[in-house]
Amino acid sequence: VATLNVKNLPDSLHRKLQKRAKERHRSVAQEVTSILEEILERPAPVSILGLRGLGRELWSETDAVAHVVAERNAWD
Repeated sequence: VATLNVKNLPDSLHRKLQKRAKERHRSVAQEVTSILEEILERPAPVSILGLRGLGRELWSETDAVAHVVAERNAWD
């Protein structure tokens, strides 16, 4: 298990960490670990550019404009 030392942590941030840890019945170290796990284990957001072409075969014979118009008409 690694050890992490944080220098120059603002007092206001430390107080917030202490409060958050207390609310969750954890030590400050456990809370910091939990926050880091939550952030670092979160999947990276997918860019819309990365979606280019996905499902293209499903829409190849569909008129996109007509489809959008039909969907919007279905809302009424």
